Amino acid sequence: MAEELHIARGSKEEKYALLYKQIAALLQDEKDPIANMANVAAMIHHTFGFWWTGFYRVVGDRLILGPFQGPLACSRIAYGRGVCGTAWKEHATQVVPDVDEFPGHIACSSASKSEIVVPIVKDGEVTAVLDIDSERFATFDSTDKKWLERIVKLL
Repeated sequence: MAEELHIARGSKEEKYALLYKQIAALLQDEKDPIANMANVAAMIHHTFGFWWTGFYRVVGDRLILGPFQGPLACSRIAYGRGVCGTAWKEHATQVVPDVDEFPGHIACSSASKSEIVVPIVKDGEVTAVLDIDSERFATFDSTDKKWLERIVKLL
């Protein structure tokens, strides 16, 4: 049986440090990528209370919705479209303080105000992206980028 997630108190840095250790321990014995994405999305979402936290998997020429926490989401995103498609195309994390100012932003919900998308790269190819949305502007910063990039490497 899975242990209860213990949410860290303190700074964002301290929360991520503890979360990273918890995720590393959880993923150590599980090899199924969908199960791991589901647990990682839940752990990040509940630790920080983000509005939407989830994954999109690369399937052919599209990103297809994977495990997530939060309200209804877009099911498919084209290569290079929106924040997720751009992270895929550029193989680079996208930190967007105001989604309305991002060219080509795909508005799955008007409640989303800021976003971070981190590509998961295996053997030089993006296989999925971690997408996190906030209902507040400028939620994500270099601390989120650093730790989320470390977390996706565990996948």
